[in-house]
Amino acid sequence: MRIAVITLVAGRHRHLRLQQDGLAGNTRRPDHYVVVTMADPAARTVLDGRRPTAETVPVPVAATGALPLAAARNAGAARALAAGADLLVFLDVDCVPGPDLLARYARTAADGTLLCGTVAYLPPPPRGGYRLSALPALAPPHPGRPVPGDSEVLRDGDHDLFWSLSFALTAPTWRAVGGFCEDYTGYGGEDTDFARTAAARGVGLWWVGGAPAYHQHHPVSRPPVEHLDDILRNGSVFKRRWGIWPMRGWLEDFARLGLVAHDPRTDTWWKIRDGAEPAPAGRGPGRAGVGPVP
Repeated sequence: MRIAVITLVAGRHRHLRLQQDGLAGNTRRPDHYVVVTMADPAARTVLDGRRPTAETVPVPVAATGALPLAAARNAGAARALAAGADLLVFLDVDCVPGPDLLARYARTAADGTLLCGTVAYLPPPPRGGYRLSALPALAPPHPGRPVPGDSEVLRDGDHDLFWSLSFALTAPTWRAVGGFCEDYTGYGGEDTDFARTAAARGVGLWWVGGAPAYHQHHPVSRPPVEHLDDILRNGSVFKRRWGIWPMRGWLEDFARLGLVAHDPRTDTWWKIRDGAEPAPAGRGPGRAGVGPVP
């Protein structure tokens, strides 16, 4: 089984370097390491001369600056499949794989399933940075997702809990799902859409023990007000495709801050601009009329 690891990068070069170190230390090395760069040509310099050897695939960023996460994942998968990958493993650039992550995904892989390992959110790094051997002791797996034992696989998982930080699927399963919907740009929604599409096409979700990833610390805001426009835009795409709004918790937090308003009659969220009447969100470009994926 040829394994390709795919990650996206737009900065976070220190995190990328540690991920590469983690892959080099895996008991099963990747056959192909695809790093999709989004307006980040300098990432090539970070990766050069180190193991595993990485291939960079550049993807342009629109003038708005919204990162094309869905399109970038599709581009990485296309490159991996063209090179003969049997198993696609997607890792967020912040995620360092545990030493058995690739071997465990490979042993568990089956057509017709999404595989998700555990993810632990690390505290800020100590002086001198993280050490790979110390990562398991720094944080437990995230409590918002199932935590199977090291040799356990939890089948029939809830697709709404899927996240794209660490997941794997076979090449036929990727083709069955059809990739990520590229109507989404910027933060949020595209991974939930991907999981919904997988469920609609009969692809199951398994939580895989023994395949941990460790999410390196970086500052975040709660709620993520810097992503408000992305969340409204992508939320409206999801609503158009699936009939409901995702990321509702963030939207309700924005409403409490007076940043957005909600019309329950039409189930529409609006951005409030400078104290004026709410203005509609999510009317930007996209494939209007796209319904739920059959």
